[in-house]
Amino acid sequence: MLRVSSPGRICLFGEHQDYLSLPVIACAISLRVSIEGSRRDDRQVSLNLPDIGKSIEFSLAGELTYLEDRDYFRSAVNVLLRDGFSFSNGFDCTVHGNIPISAGTSSSSALTAAWVKFLVHMSDGARALSAEALAEYAYRAEVLEFSEPGGMMDQYATALGGVVLIESHPQIRVSRLSVKMGSIVLGDSVEPKDTMSILSRVKRQVFEVCDLVKRKYPDFSLQGATVGELDAFAPALNDEQSQLLRATVRNHEITREAAEVLAVQPLDHTRLGALLNEHQQILRDVLRISTPKIDRMIAAALAAGAAGAKISGSGGGGCMFAYTADRPEEIARAISKAGGKPYIVQVDDGTRVESTRWTEG
Repeated sequence: MLRVSSPGRICLFGEHQDYLSLPVIACAISLRVSIEGSRRDDRQVSLNLPDIGKSIEFSLAGELTYLEDRDYFRSAVNVLLRDGFSFSNGFDCTVHGNIPISAGTSSSSALTAAWVKFLVHMSDGARALSAEALAEYAYRAEVLEFSEPGGMMDQYATALGGVVLIESHPQIRVSRLSVKMGSIVLGDSVEPKDTMSILSRVKRQVFEVCDLVKRKYPDFSLQGATVGELDAFAPALNDEQSQLLRATVRNHEITREAAEVLAVQPLDHTRLGALLNEHQQILRDVLRISTPKIDRMIAAALAAGAAGAKISGSGGGGCMFAYTADRPEEIARAISKAGGKPYIVQVDDGTRVESTRWTEG
């Protein structure tokens, strides 16, 4: 019997930045999804998903055809098969989790990373796999295989765990931040969100603005731009476009400033909270990815003493979180009174093997 688990994540800083090749700071949280299973004598895979009342079955005899949108169980098998992994045996598995689903906490990436790690351990002549390689396989299975618009933040955050700074320009670089943080109170609005629609809208709008600027100013680069120099590009844009460009560049600066704050111990909780609040204001007012209910939950958390609070994930529903040095219970009660479902969480490890009791059959 093999049991593997992966954490959910929150994006501390950098929503809608990773697909622009700008840095993000993500944090794995102590809500997890687990996959437990044992080998069979044949090559069938039987997956039991009691949390959502679903079961999935397929054979490992060859490349699999996708039968539903975002068919990550099959896509992970296909990605590994193409990379030389093989499976002489199938397995019976059960999937459990307490990560809010479709809520901006990376439940799908946690599931995909756990499944990839499970598959690699169950493959013929199982190979050692670094956390970075695991993240890349999960990204291929979840994003590239279905031509989805997201970046790599979710997969790296859930595979590596802890607090990580993820930079993607000029190449992927992941830095683990050794920081002792306070408590995080996650608040699920229980509002359904349309991740793909929001990602596509914001990505399209920002790319259009950048293209307009680059036509007139070919040397322009988001990676090197600062808010102080943006007035020079105003002739290429209307007011709304200028505001979006300024918001995107300021979000980049906020993420860089937050990385500096997180690098200093003891942690300046007040400064960290202020950066979270500024980031949320931009996400709410310019990118327009918040909702009235989430705004009320954030206001309630701040009134209860949170140092800072913001939406987590692509937006349009799902979760927010509040950061606090010492008042998680009061903040959780405030979020609950505002209509949210609170979870007090801590920074957690990445994808890991929980147990290996090799009883075949």
